Amino acid sequence: MVEAVRDAGVVVTGAGGGIGAALARRFAAEGARVVVNDLDADRAKAVADEVGGIAVPGDASAIVSEARDALGGTVDVYCANAGLGSGGTEAAEEEVWAQAWDVNVMAHVRAARALLPAWLERGEGRFVSTVSAAGLLTMIGAAPYSVTKHGAYAFAEWLSLTYRHRGLRVHAICPQGVRTDMLTASGSAGELVLAPTAIDPEDVADALFAGIEEDRFLILPHAEVAGYYQSRAGEPDRWLAGMNHIQQRWEAAR
Repeated sequence: MVEAVRDAGVVVTGAGGGIGAALARRFAAEGARVVVNDLDADRAKAVADEVGGIAVPGDASAIVSEARDALGGTVDVYCANAGLGSGGTEAAEEEVWAQAWDVNVMAHVRAARALLPAWLERGEGRFVSTVSAAGLLTMIGAAPYSVTKHGAYAFAEWLSLTYRHRGLRVHAICPQGVRTDMLTASGSAGELVLAPTAIDPEDVADALFAGIEEDRFLILPHAEVAGYYQSRAGEPDRWLAGMNHIQQRWEAAR
């Protein structure tokens, strides 16, 4: 058992399946009290019933107050996991860009606004952001997703550097391919880049809990992402050339 989460009040958004459901199961198994959120009320209830949690369906941007009440007045851990895997180029419709920004970034901002006053007053709280390796690197064929996941990572990083001395713990989870509906929806780009090394959602939960025990900000379920990230920072033109080669392979295969 991880003592940091035993009997903690935990909220997991987008937890009707995939990574979110795996996180909800793991937190419950570790002795936490879990609120399961999803836009799909039936899926939220199914996971909540499975883990002995409480279903609070609805828009992840607007459920903090209801989730807090469901947990008896206190949220100790908030997992900002709900996300959109929006594909497309710069030519994607304005609505696609706006929805990706709203779900992948602003939902995290709104949750932090609602949670931070109480956390900072009592000197503790834990914010878990499911980002993606795309937030550290990028993803071919998915400009809205890549750009907004960079934003999600930047916001998590900003929260950590701003409030860690006041008791806030932040974790940014950045996996590559994970066997979920989002990977399936990523189509041929996902098959080329993500599927060969895809892991199970439970592997992501394992990586998060190892990071919680070690008090680490950056959670890399795919360890090789650290090397890619270093290459991107240290040799950006070489890294971009390599990514462009993958882009060309994808275009040729379509």
